[in-house]
Amino acid sequence: MANSPVQHQHANPSAFSGLDRLGFWMMRRPAAFLILVLVSVLLLPVAVWLDLKNLSNASLRRQATDLNYLISDIRSYYSSNVVGRILGNHGNATPSHNYEDVAGGIPIPATLSIELGNVIGSRSEDISYRFISDEPFKVRASHNLDTFEINALKELRASGKTDASVQEVDGSIFDRRIRMAVPVILGAACVACHNSHPESPRNDWKVGDVRGMQSITIRQPIAANILSFQYLLGYLVVAVFFGLAFAYIQWRQARSFSHLNMELEETNSFLAAISMKISKYLSPQIYKSIFSGEKDAVIATERKKLTIFFSDIKDFTTTTERLQPEELTMLLNEYFTEMSKIAHEHGATVDKFIGDAILAFFGDPETRGAKEDALICVQMAIAMQKRLHELGKQWRRRGIEKPLMARMGINTGYCNVGNFGSADRMDYTIIGAEANLAARLESIAEPGGIVLSYETYALVEDKIEGTPLKPIKLKGISRQVIPYKVTNILDPNAVAADQIVELNAEQFRLHLNLDGMKKRDREKAKNALSSALQALDNLDQVS
Repeated sequence: MANSPVQHQHANPSAFSGLDRLGFWMMRRPAAFLILVLVSVLLLPVAVWLDLKNLSNASLRRQATDLNYLISDIRSYYSSNVVGRILGNHGNATPSHNYEDVAGGIPIPATLSIELGNVIGSRSEDISYRFISDEPFKVRASHNLDTFEINALKELRASGKTDASVQEVDGSIFDRRIRMAVPVILGAACVACHNSHPESPRNDWKVGDVRGMQSITIRQPIAANILSFQYLLGYLVVAVFFGLAFAYIQWRQARSFSHLNMELEETNSFLAAISMKISKYLSPQIYKSIFSGEKDAVIATERKKLTIFFSDIKDFTTTTERLQPEELTMLLNEYFTEMSKIAHEHGATVDKFIGDAILAFFGDPETRGAKEDALICVQMAIAMQKRLHELGKQWRRRGIEKPLMARMGINTGYCNVGNFGSADRMDYTIIGAEANLAARLESIAEPGGIVLSYETYALVEDKIEGTPLKPIKLKGISRQVIPYKVTNILDPNAVAADQIVELNAEQFRLHLNLDGMKKRDREKAKNALSSALQALDNLDQVS
């Protein structure tokens, strides 16, 4: 037993590592683990809100900075190219597209827009502005329009709406860019100037024509905003860490449980094998009640009304002298096996085998009532005798001259039943005078016969035929006992069908096998039976 699987179990959590103990702690406290999960889920929107707040603050700071630069650059441009030039010409101003070549000249709106785009673009990389047209004045350089600007001009002119716009969003994985184009619509003053100006590309402009467009481009670097999600990133890092730790703990526990399951399977197999071996030493009812927890392995007894069965093999000592030990062992084991099978089928509690004797009883640990217990016990005894009759024929064919024959006694009364013995070893059995009476009744039964006490016969007389015997006084029994012999144990029809005639009494034994008997042997049998009948007739005349 030193290497039995039972000693290899490691179900104690203290035998595992810290992570394993943490896993066991979480399994034992599901409520705490649930609270931890809920807290982690509630922290997610908090982290998102904090990051959105940071992102909003960063975006507002960037916009404020760009707007400050734009206003400062426009103010500087206006100071030098408008106010400065007017003051330098004694307060006189002349709007012109080539204002730098004219005394007191100031930029017209188109020129102002073009030059402001250059000022804005030179200061900020995130914001750019272009005032462009596909029909510039002759003295101006042609504007290089990209595909977006060409298509935008076409859409704006086709739309004809003053509030129309065309947008394009693109970029890379590191930044995003949005471009928006709006139309430049000619008013009445602009049309008069453009149609009369010698450098105008056309002189048929009309009010509402799309002269060009304003293109505004804003870039937003994604990488610059990633750090704004510091709380969310921190939350994700912590969540990933705990997720990996939890997955690792689960993996460790799965391995531990797999190992424990393997050991448990080995232990279960070991215990199942042991229990199967133990079941061979116990009655099925006792085995079931112990392993189901109905009975405890403690010294305790109860007084119950039982029907006790006792059987013994006639002339067993003589039989042991005639047979070899191996043959005797085989014969006895076959006898016990067949009788135990019948006892189990009828629900008997087999107490023990005492040499060649069998002690069994009905009424504990399960009972059907005193009357039903007694009837089933008698039916069991009859079934046993019938089976012994069949076995006797088989044993004779195997060369056994005198097969085993049993006497059986049955009594009903109160006995002490339960666990008897010491704290280290005990036996489930019955004790009482009624058990001794069953053994005494067996001793007066004929071979192949069954004798009942009056108490038992009174319970089964409406079902079982019996013949009263002479009252007897048995050792250890204070009262006079009237035994009853059970009749019609064997079916005569079955005997005839087997072509075997068999009868056993105290001073008379007959075994006649008619199956295949030769004529010469039949004549011998007739003569022997005739002589026996004549002798019996003579004995009757004398008496």
